[in-house]
Amino acid sequence: MPDRRLQARMLVSGAILFGFYVLLAKFVLVPLFGLGVAVAGSGLLVVGQYVLGKKLALWRVDARELSREEYPEVYDRFERLCADREFPRPELLVGEMGTPNAFAVGRRGAGVVVVSELMLELLDPDEVEAVLAHELAHVDNRDVVMLLLGQSVATLVGLTVFFVVDLLADEVPGGFLVAWVVSVLAQLLVMTFVFAISRYREFVADREAAEATDPATMASALATIEAVGTHERAADVDDSVAALCIFGGKRGLLAALFSTHPSTEKRIAKLDAMMD
Repeated sequence: MPDRRLQARMLVSGAILFGFYVLLAKFVLVPLFGLGVAVAGSGLLVVGQYVLGKKLALWRVDARELSREEYPEVYDRFERLCADREFPRPELLVGEMGTPNAFAVGRRGAGVVVVSELMLELLDPDEVEAVLAHELAHVDNRDVVMLLLGQSVATLVGLTVFFVVDLLADEVPGGFLVAWVVSVLAQLLVMTFVFAISRYREFVADREAAEATDPATMASALATIEAVGTHERAADVDDSVAALCIFGGKRGLLAALFSTHPSTEKRIAKLDAMMD
């Protein structure tokens, strides 16, 4: 069953994001293009980015069907987790991510879970099961949809701000650069609300995975993924899928401030508290 507190946070965040869109439409899009074009164009952009975002994520990791013959135990555990949640089994794919990682896209009835080949090699079967449970929690809670839609609204705001500022600063030296900076800041403002939901959804998925498997196993999986993923020779997580993955990539100071993931230390601390 979807986490109620997460659903409430997504509702509030969604209302705020919708408010951004209404202001944008009222003062910019409708005056420039008219009501019909503004609504239709915005809708097409959001839907298009959601659909293309899902397809792009799968394409960037070269996702393909995980062989049941090669990994029968993974399939057995995956199907058992789905049955325990009374959950339609999402498609299970394997991809190349350069790190032990996993992510989910879609929603109940149309979900896809992708695991990396390296994760299957490095984690033991119980840890793999915990990661699968984590990704199923994301699909069940529909937070992936919220994340992608939030990014779509942020993109729409950024593009509009860039267009307006560039138009107003057409005669100003460096106007293009000013428009770009302002548009990035506008996107970050909108994404602040998406970041907050994104970090919280990781805690929720960790907890639900721990309840479905074992807190110590979930913590152990996260520790291994973090250790390998942050090694100096580890590949960077692709920006197009980083927000979706269980491990978002290496964290500098700026990345920590605008991260879609809480620190692994905090995640493990919450899992440790479940064992007390």
